[in-house]
Parts: sequence; structure tokens; C-alpha cells
Amino acid sequence: MKKTIKISLACASLFSTLLAQEITLQPLKITSTAIKTDELKSTDAIEVYTAKDIDEAKVKDVYEFLNKNTSLTTMPGYGNSYMQKIDMRGYGIGDGYQNIVITINGRRLNNVDMVPQLLGSIPSSSIEKIEIIKSSGIVVGGDGANAGVINIKTKKTNDKELTLYTGSNKLINGSTYIGYSNEKLSISFNGEHQQEDSIREINPSSPKEENKLSTAALNLSYLATDSLELRVNGSTTNADNIYSDSLTKEQYENGPKQEGSSTTIQEYSTQNLNLGLSYFINDDIEFNIDGYKEDKNSKYNYVTYSFKSEADYKYNSAKTNITYNLNDINILAGYDFYDSTRDTSSNSASKKSSASYLMGIYNLSNATIKAGLRYEDIKFESDGGDNQDDELWGIELGYNTRLNSDMSVFLNYSHSYQSADLDRLFSYSTGAFNGYVKPSEADNFNIGFNYIFSSNKLKLSAYYVKLENEIYYYSDPTYVSSKNTNIDKSHKYGLDFYDKYIISKQFNFIFNYNYIQAKIDEEKENGEDYAGKKLPGVSNHNIKAILNYLPTSNTIISLTQVYRSKAYAANDFNNNFSQKQDAYNSTDLSTTYTQKNWEVFAKINNIFDVSNGIWIKDNSIYPINFSRTIMAGLKLKY
Repeated sequence: MKKTIKISLACASLFSTLLAQEITLQPLKITSTAIKTDELKSTDAIEVYTAKDIDEAKVKDVYEFLNKNTSLTTMPGYGNSYMQKIDMRGYGIGDGYQNIVITINGRRLNNVDMVPQLLGSIPSSSIEKIEIIKSSGIVVGGDGANAGVINIKTKKTNDKELTLYTGSNKLINGSTYIGYSNEKLSISFNGEHQQEDSIREINPSSPKEENKLSTAALNLSYLATDSLELRVNGSTTNADNIYSDSLTKEQYENGPKQEGSSTTIQEYSTQNLNLGLSYFINDDIEFNIDGYKEDKNSKYNYVTYSFKSEADYKYNSAKTNITYNLNDINILAGYDFYDSTRDTSSNSASKKSSASYLMGIYNLSNATIKAGLRYEDIKFESDGGDNQDDELWGIELGYNTRLNSDMSVFLNYSHSYQSADLDRLFSYSTGAFNGYVKPSEADNFNIGFNYIFSSNKLKLSAYYVKLENEIYYYSDPTYVSSKNTNIDKSHKYGLDFYDKYIISKQFNFIFNYNYIQAKIDEEKENGEDYAGKKLPGVSNHNIKAILNYLPTSNTIISLTQVYRSKAYAANDFNNNFSQKQDAYNSTDLSTTYTQKNWEVFAKINNIFDVSNGIWIKDNSIYPINFSRTIMAGLKLKY
């Protein structure tokens, strides 16, 4: 029976592992999946990153860590750096984020419309672990897990930390984490405030000139009896972001910092309250239930055109499951419920879903077998139009066999799905029904190899994805026939390669490479035939390489290189635009000096001052990471 709340001593672990002679690699525990396992035994292609990995990266936010240290791509699609778009396994930087389910401590961050997940609300200093499950996770993750699932867990430790840093564009950031934990009680508080000037020139008439983000969260769990654990979590986030519109190619080449054709101000706030409990019926059976309530408000001010819009969101959801663990058999059964509503001044629209699932894992002496099934009913309603109702099934099958204590191979299959959202189905201004958009469904096949030794962690996986009705926006050059619709048939395949190698006591090297092909098999729209074309916004080659040098037990110097090859512009489904997405290139250098209770750090991003941007179409370019920036800071631990 689970009788105590686990106490993590991450602070002591962090400093001990900074000693070069003590660096070793081992399989990391996977704790946020349906049934707990580790990297070597997992039947899925998975990446796990710890608080130590995030701390050593010296990143401004979670997006930067994902973009520079994992197989994922993140970009502030239309300029909003606090709410970026995410792509994994070739779904494209345009709509890829809608094919990824992201959770924090079990709560979904996916939105009911086309607003990306707000990862800016999670201070990087508060994270215990990030687990990325690729092309799997549909049974527990649910609607939207075509590309996979990202589970983020925050700390429950006795750490007390304060981090301060400053940098280019008048960047100022302060974050804190305060935790307390004993056998009965675990309580923690984390908060962050960040502000910086707009990284690009903006309309002189704009009432704002800087970006601001403030977030705070309180997490509490209490072991009321040996059999009952109670949980309560609350958080709030306020983001105030200003960004400029796209540039023509000539403008971009003459100076990407210059003002675009318009300026937008977005104010975004969210408040969350989560209540839950775990009841340990006996040593083998555990019952969990969690309820989530979230209120959001989003305001847009299109300064150049003197136009404003506002929307209120309400999310109510509940998750309940029961786990049964007996010897080598682990079974999980659960039920999820979601009720999401968006209200504007002119209409109201909602998305509701209910789902049941069953997952089982059978552990043999040197093998693991997984099987799972999910049924989900999703309903859409609007004041101004028709309704849509979809019934969807998710499946997971997996097998892992250990070749020896250090190596394993795995293969898995999953059938996943992604439903439409309110923006695709209903007019934002009137609520009128835009027309039926079919759910996207994907058959995912994966095979992989893991080698985890004390000085080397190597992970290799190959995948193939067959899709029907992949959801996209057809952008008519004449604007007459533009609409949200489906690609009839498409497929993706690729290779993921990860290796962390401890070269010596002073050097270690991390290499992450992803090869991706995403192609359209059948799709005709407005007289155009896209069969055989490549999905736009997908780079074939993605490379992240990190060289760490430890000259002393107190010092780390890291050199990071990120490269993505050219791609078709985000709207170029016919692959015939005159301008393509340029290759992305950034080289960063950071250094950290650590003592017992404090550390100082400094970082140079984009050392070679390379211009980068997102191409939407010809002469529509949004500059990103287009200049050299610096940051320096101090972390105190007490």
C-alpha cells in the first residue's frame, strides 16, 4: 500500500552529478504514463528529460528547451512568444500542435479552438520531468494524440530556489520555487515574472511597447490516512504580448527587426483549480479521481486597424481511474469527461466529450506486452449553426524485449484520432456552421532500439504513419473558396536518433537527429490536385547537437547547435510558391559556475547573428530568433 508521499532530494542530486567523475547514465523512470515503467522496458518511443537537464540548458522558457534539446520543433507562429506552435513527427508547424496532447500534472493544456497550448505558464524552474511519448498515448491522452503526448510533472521537493536573470531587449526575469515535504504533507509554490521590450519595431500609435508574463501556482497533497491522499492545486497566469505582422522578402532581407504591416496586442489570462484524491484499497488496487476547472479570457487589439475582439472560455473536466497491480500484470481502467465553452459578444460555442478506456501491461522475465482501447464521444454545439457529433476509437498495442541488462528492442501500433475544433467548425463572429470537418485518424507503426549503459544512452526508432482526413486550412489565393477541410489520404515516415555519450570526465556529447517525410496521397481542392505533394512546413532534417565541457567540478560550458533544413511555406500545399521556408540555424554558448548554495550563469543565443523566419506564403515572413542575444543570471538555493 502506498503509505507515504515520495520525497525527492533533487537539489543534492543536482550538485553531486555536476562532478565530472560521477556522471553516469541509467534508464529513467516513466511516471506519467498509464502504467509506470522505465525507458528500457517501454513499448513506446519515448524521450525523458529531468529537472537537471532543464537547469543545465539555461533556457528562457519551456519552449526554448523543447526546441533546442528535444526532437520537437517550437516556433512563435505569428509572433506570440508566450504561446508558440509545436510540431512533432511531421505534422507541420502550422497545425502540428493540434496533433499533440500536452498535460501538466494530468491536466490537459489543449484548447477548444486554434489557440496553441500555453506552455509559457510553466516556469522551467518548477519542472521535475518532461516525458515525450511519440506516435502513441491515445488510450490515456485521448483526442489529439496523433503525433503523441507530452506529459509535464512539476516538483514536489524540499527545494527552495530563487532565479534572477537579465538580457537583451531589456529582458528581466525572476522565478521562485519553495517546497516542503514530509511523510504526510507535500506543499510547494512556484511563481515567475518576465518582461522584455518588443523584439521588433511596432506601430508608433501602439499603447504598449513590452511583453509581460506573470504566473503563480500552489500545489498541496496530504496523506489523510494510510489509505487516502488528498490533492489541491491552483494556478494563475497573465500574459500581455505585443507583436508585429509579417514582412515581404525584401523587407526581411533588409532588416527583420522592422515593423510589419500591422501591430497586435494580445492579453491572455487563465485561472485553474484542481481537486483530487487517491484511495489505496489494498496493496494491489488504487482508485484516483481528479476534477479540473479553468477560466480563460483572451483579448485581441489589432492596433493598426482599430479592431478589438474578446472571448471567455470555461473548461470543466474530470478524470477517474482504477489501477490493479498483481505480480506481473498491471491493469488500468478509466473514464474522462470534458466540457469546454467559448463565449464571445456575438455567440457561444462548446465542445463536450466523454471517454472510457482500458489498458493492460503484462511483464514477463525479459519482455513487456501492452494492449489498450479507448472509446470517445465528442459533441460540438453553437448558438448560430448546426452541431457535429463524432464517435472515435483509439487502440494501442506494444511489445518490448530486453536483449540484456543494457539493450532492448520494441515495436508498437496505435490507432489515434484528432477531432476538429470550434474555429474550424463555426464562424468566430457569428457562430454560423462552416461545414462538417471530419476527424483525422492515423495508424501509427513504430519499431525501435534502446541501449542504456553507464557512459552511453542511445535510442533509435523508425516510424510510419498512415492518415485519413488530416485536417488543414485550404487557403484560396483569391480568398473566395478558403475553408477548413480534410486531406483525404496522406502518410509520414521517418527516423529518430538520440545519443548521449560520456566521452570523459570533462566532456559529454548529446546528438538528436530526426529525418521526416510527410506526403499527401489524395486531395483535390478547387481544381488543384495535391496528390504526391509534400506537406508544407515540414523540414526533412532536424539536428540538435550539444557539447558539454566540465573543466572543473564547479563549471559547465555548453555549445549548442540547432539546424532544420528548408521546407515549403506553411500554405504551399501545391509546392509551387516561388519562396520556400529557409533553413533554420542557431548556435548558442552558455557557461555555469556552481557553489554549494548558489550559481551564476551566462548565455549567448544565436552567436553568429543568423536571421531566421517562418514563411507562410510568398512575401509573408514572420522573423524569429533573427539576432544575437545575451542573458546572465544568478540562482540561489537555500
